[in-house]
Amino acid sequence: MKYHPIDNSLFIENRKAFAARLESKSVAVFHSADILPKSADGVRRFIQQTDLFYLSGIDQEETILVICPDAREEKHREILFVRETSEKIAVWEGSKFTREEAGTVSGIRQVYWSSRFQEIFRELALESEFIYLNTNEHSRADVSVETRDDRFIEWCRSAFPLHRYRRIAPIMHHLRALKSPIEMELMRQACRITEKAFRRVLGMIRPGVWEYEIEAELYHEFLRNRSRGPAYDPIIASGADTCVLHYIKNDKQCEDGGLVLMDFGAEYANYASDLTRTVPVNGRFTERQRAVYDAVLRVQRTAVDMLRPGITLKDYHKRVGEIMEGELIGLGLLDALKVKDQDPEKPLYREYFMHGTSHHMGLDVHDYGDKHRSFEPGMVFSCEPGIYIKEEGLGIRIENDILITPGDPVDLMQTIPVEAEEIESLMQS
Repeated sequence: MKYHPIDNSLFIENRKAFAARLESKSVAVFHSADILPKSADGVRRFIQQTDLFYLSGIDQEETILVICPDAREEKHREILFVRETSEKIAVWEGSKFTREEAGTVSGIRQVYWSSRFQEIFRELALESEFIYLNTNEHSRADVSVETRDDRFIEWCRSAFPLHRYRRIAPIMHHLRALKSPIEMELMRQACRITEKAFRRVLGMIRPGVWEYEIEAELYHEFLRNRSRGPAYDPIIASGADTCVLHYIKNDKQCEDGGLVLMDFGAEYANYASDLTRTVPVNGRFTERQRAVYDAVLRVQRTAVDMLRPGITLKDYHKRVGEIMEGELIGLGLLDALKVKDQDPEKPLYREYFMHGTSHHMGLDVHDYGDKHRSFEPGMVFSCEPGIYIKEEGLGIRIENDILITPGDPVDLMQTIPVEAEEIESLMQS
């Protein structure tokens, strides 16, 4: 892997926390992600299923993790199954984990080749009353593609129809929402790489540059700093496309007098960062652009300060919306009287700020988390207000990643330039 080795105490402690939430006489199973096919004999790059990585640190295909806290044989209370390597595999694909190496990375003592999974799992299932199975229960998940976990669920229910089944997802949503110190440092490293990439592109943005050229510079900086690449498809949107929230074509030429909105983040050791900056293509904001930019920045700073223990996402978004209303009135985009009489279920600010302000972050850029759960120290959120004025072809979003603490929130991107004057200065230096 490109990233530096991770202290396996992270995975050991994660497994302990998970096992503590299982009912007695239970067995839980986690499968790695598939290597997805392209056309002909091509395949896509392997990216690990994040629950399995969170609990094992194993970044390899065809891996299975079994946790059975009450197993009669102590060695079977945590088992890792990895793909058996061979001389042929080593020639064609390179080295794979030995069982000893997989044990060192994960901190799991008992490691078998994957070919022994069904035999050993049957023994554990017959000792257990409950079988915990994993599914993707993210509220915005696309579940149209069948996964290894999906296929296992079908097989398991057929092989053991009289067992009592439980969902893994609620446990993982609870645990993964809170980041440990090791996870916080991995996310900080992702943010540091993202900062390097942003500073790099500021030096090459000018009238006539193409969006994909900016994107290429980001990839260069990511890869040279041990990142696998972006945590999600970068958005490099110029001109009127700054108002398209998930624009990823990145195929237009940046024009003099316009803006370029860049939403990107490096991945490091599977952990995500998520930054948005909007900058003037020619290095100088117009008066109108600057007024909107400063309004978004004021909203963001107020919103960051709200990311404290005790509030819920619903209440937080409502309060940020009220702040945004005042800024939109000041920009002449909303009428104060109409805002006063608006339907509270359909606030008028939504015409210009139509997305949420924050989302959980971690191993996934839109990470697990219960939207009804109050904020707690250890949670990490994006903070990304924006104003999008379609009739003016002007969209501005500013985004940083914020760690909630018992006291003041900590901005993991606090050293990344955001003030209009600093951005202009760097672009012209």
